[in-house]
Amino acid sequence: MTWISDLSGQIAQTTGIEPAALALTAADADTLLRLAGLAAHNSGERTNAPLLCHVLGRAVALGAPLDDLAHLVDAVLGSDDTGAAGGAR
Repeated sequence: MTWISDLSGQIAQTTGIEPAALALTAADADTLLRLAGLAAHNSGERTNAPLLCHVLGRAVALGAPLDDLAHLVDAVLGSDDTGAAGGAR
């Protein structure tokens, strides 16, 4: 995840945000990629993948745990897959 880590570091430095606040764990990356794939597949629109990730990021920033959000998205989209990221990236 060097590319995203480097870019996150630049964003933190430029905005004055604490770098740790923008850190992305491998598990979170897998979850976000999986949910993005579900959004694109379920909606038929690839553009919904980054939009869902943005909405999820805002919800996490306001205090919602990503795991809880993932379970919600899985329930809404009819998926019970909580495993690693799938093929849609």
